[in-house]
Amino acid sequence: MVVLLIGGGSVLMDEMIGKLTKNGHRVYLLTGQKNPRFSYKRVFEKYNFPYDSGSIKDIFESTRPDVVLFLGAYDTNFDWEGDARQESVRYVSGLVNILSAYSIVKGGKFFYLSSQEVFGDIYIDNIAEEEPVSPRGFKAMALAQGEETCENFRRTQGADTIILRFDHLYWIPRKEKTEEQECVRMCLEALKTGRISINERRAFSLIYLNDAVELAYRVLCAKEQKHAIYHVSSMETVNERQLAGIIREELGDSIRIVDNTVGASSRQVLDSGRYQQEFAYEIFHNCEKGVRQVVRYMVRHSHSFVSEEDEGGGMALKIWNLVRRIFKALFPFLESLAVFALAFFLNDRAADSAFLAKLDIYLLYVLLFSVVHGQQQAVFTALLSVIGYCYRQMSVHSLFEVLLDYNTYVWMAQLFIVGLVVGYMKDQLCYIREEGRCRVQYLNGQLQDMEEINESNVKLKHNFESQVVNHRESLGKIYEVSSTLERYGPEEVLFYAAQVLSNLMNCRDVAVYNVANRDYARLFSATSPEARRLGNSIQYTGMGELYEELKEHRVYINRNMVENMPMMASAVYSEDSMQLIIMLWSVPWERMTLGEANRLTIVGYLIQNAVVRANRYLDALRNQRYVEGTSVLEESAFTHLVKAFFDAKEKGLTEYILLEIFTSEWNYEYVAGTLGSTIRQSDYLGFFKEGKLYALLPNTNKENAGSVIERFHELGVECRIDEEAVL
Repeated sequence: MVVLLIGGGSVLMDEMIGKLTKNGHRVYLLTGQKNPRFSYKRVFEKYNFPYDSGSIKDIFESTRPDVVLFLGAYDTNFDWEGDARQESVRYVSGLVNILSAYSIVKGGKFFYLSSQEVFGDIYIDNIAEEEPVSPRGFKAMALAQGEETCENFRRTQGADTIILRFDHLYWIPRKEKTEEQECVRMCLEALKTGRISINERRAFSLIYLNDAVELAYRVLCAKEQKHAIYHVSSMETVNERQLAGIIREELGDSIRIVDNTVGASSRQVLDSGRYQQEFAYEIFHNCEKGVRQVVRYMVRHSHSFVSEEDEGGGMALKIWNLVRRIFKALFPFLESLAVFALAFFLNDRAADSAFLAKLDIYLLYVLLFSVVHGQQQAVFTALLSVIGYCYRQMSVHSLFEVLLDYNTYVWMAQLFIVGLVVGYMKDQLCYIREEGRCRVQYLNGQLQDMEEINESNVKLKHNFESQVVNHRESLGKIYEVSSTLERYGPEEVLFYAAQVLSNLMNCRDVAVYNVANRDYARLFSATSPEARRLGNSIQYTGMGELYEELKEHRVYINRNMVENMPMMASAVYSEDSMQLIIMLWSVPWERMTLGEANRLTIVGYLIQNAVVRANRYLDALRNQRYVEGTSVLEESAFTHLVKAFFDAKEKGLTEYILLEIFTSEWNYEYVAGTLGSTIRQSDYLGFFKEGKLYALLPNTNKENAGSVIERFHELGVECRIDEEAVL
């Protein structure tokens, strides 16, 4: 099963990707951002486009998903804490663009994730799916509008849209944006302030993330769903006092529960009875078990959720935190003073010992702190040692004698040199270690990038292997299919060239343009309405990069996903003159490669050979096909031409209009000469239906034919559309 996930990076997205990939499904991801902050290794392909991009339709056509899952209420691409009104507009417009692209491509099922937030009223019983929504706030209104939009597309466009409402979803949080979960909000309040504020009259139901993903997965994999909306809920009712009690048991009795109960009783529990009747239903994490896991994780990683500035339960604890930080900064100096007292005592006792008299206790003391703390403590301990040394010498000599003794300065120099050198080495070692840690962190990031690149290369390798096994790329296959052009008449070659291209390139939307002059080209045949999006006439010289590539005899590849431009295009040349322009519109992103471009070039050459042979054949029979001295086709040649257009139109390759021209007052030579300067290069004049003069207007409908009829009328020539020929 091919699954297209739509949404920003989150814990829910990670769990959903893990669940799908473990069960062997191919996962594509539309991130909704041009520069996403998250990296996913297990997705088959990732598309970094905003939801309002015109390339969304191309992504749907490229992936052809069996299931589309839009995260909706849990999409992190929307910041509901900021300008919620503006975000609601962006949310709804993005969803409409996604659903529009989905409804055009068709196929697969569209799942929309909503939440209990769409119900803002007070309810006594469990809330069933039939209950009308009552949103409060911009986010809730946006979610409700999203549900209504999905239902409208289901009703009017026949889209297979299904809504899944999650009931108070919670999970083990990340550091950012954790306050939206009820139990996480309470736990954060307890860690920051030492108390939990509750409203005992407020009751709800919690469902753990893993359970919600499992239940949603069962709906996704079901072959059919009987309903368009399901509630995913544990239906285990708990009020805020009970929830706060569970948190308090984990954090300790020091946490106070503050009862701020106000207002009427509020109960918000979604009823998942419909789900239980249709699918297998099982909850693995009850409320108490799941909440305890969340609290334990947050306590273990409290530094990630709570800063030192907002810790504590009052002014006393804040003062204690300040004292603790000061003590942490002063601890090395206090440690140095304590050890100095010990060194002073030992040095005083060692002076009276014959064995220890020559042992320099102060030098060992300075050396110890230099090794442990670096240069800063080396200088501080050296100063303490000098003071201790001078104090000890003053018990025997006067201060003046001590200061005049050169041995004192030699000893001090020795002490500072050893301390500073060893401290410097310690600091350098710490610097090198930190630099090494940063380098390892950087290399780990590079390794992750290499793993992603390698994973992408492996996917391409498997893709190419399957292409080789299926012989889809072999030149023999290309020649075999393109040789079918030989079976068609000269007038039919260009019509079926588009069909052959569609088969060979595995592309549904192909258009072939016939170059009329140095600036414009006319549409000759197309395999779908999508391939005709540029219209019947294009100014190819004004198409920027496309024209530059074709002019250099290269294949154009739309790697930047520019709107209103084909995915790939190539030109067919004859004697350095551009004859045809081939456009492919629905080429998947992963197939826009050099190998695919080479295949298009080869097919273009084969089609060119068929067209050249057909043109030479027609030129050779020109005297037999045209009335001598005019550009009017003989009846047999014109009949063959009309039949070719009729067959091509029946197959959806072209459209045309056949005009009957009245020549009662003039001879046909005069009329043909008069009209010859007004008709387009791609139009034809000829005899048809018992010698009557007709005009064939390729790639023209009734609306466009009106201007041609009016132009003929201005020249004094009357004509009408032959309805029978059109049918």
